[in-house]
Amino acid sequence: MKIDILTIFPDFFRGPLDYGIVRRARETGLVEIRIHDLRGYTKDKHRTVDDRPFGGGEGMVLKPEPIFQCLESFGNVASREVRLKAGAQESVILLSAQGRRLDQTLAAELSTLDRIVLICGRYEGVDERISEHLADREVSIGDYVLSGGELGAAVIVDTVTRLIPGAVGNQNSTRQESFTETWPESLAGQPGLAGDGPSSTCVSGGLLDYPHYTRPADFRGMAVPEVLMNGNHDQIRSWRHKTALAKTQRNRPDLLERVALSEDDKKLLAQIKLAQINETR
Repeated sequence: MKIDILTIFPDFFRGPLDYGIVRRARETGLVEIRIHDLRGYTKDKHRTVDDRPFGGGEGMVLKPEPIFQCLESFGNVASREVRLKAGAQESVILLSAQGRRLDQTLAAELSTLDRIVLICGRYEGVDERISEHLADREVSIGDYVLSGGELGAAVIVDTVTRLIPGAVGNQNSTRQESFTETWPESLAGQPGLAGDGPSSTCVSGGLLDYPHYTRPADFRGMAVPEVLMNGNHDQIRSWRHKTALAKTQRNRPDLLERVALSEDDKKLLAQIKLAQINETR
């Protein structure tokens, strides 16, 4: 995969892209990341990338010229019309507080593309013509406002890269993380990915991840649940599903509204809610 990042602060990315999974993916050629300084696409001596908005208002807005010219300099990016069609393998993304909120489903979708371009907004935003005529989608990493899109771009790079087959040492681990409802169809059958057969673990199914424990089995009087050490995979799977439900109900009950719950799950949730109510009394 190729990832291009358009920014006025190229040095910001010297740290986030040089560690962990992203670094290894770059070194092994799974992902190629290029940083483009938008000031290099200005024509005045002050290298101006922003201006006051028409109609008045507070703050400054990123100008359209540097962003358009930077993208056009690549020479091989498909037109916006082509990118908007189903099956397109490229996407130009504007990081924006007004965009679709990033989630695991979107990350999985982006991980199947051949190329993504990330435009980092700044100040009060960017000229609207960027959104209307250049980017094919807007993405936000959360319902809050950042000073710019650089942090959001780094988050997207990490989230997407780790889903590329081969980026994570054990790719099956990405199947059972929080918010993972189903494994993307586009990644089915990839080498190194196990099927849907019996396992001592479970895909989260859109729930938060279940609790994890490691050695020592007893740490300062805090013991690992016995069920995890008895070797019975059916009991382990049941325990993990129950604790994932409990954690989701406690920390992110909103997720339960879009998860397919069985009748047994609903009964279990009722018991969990009652227990949590009793704990607060």
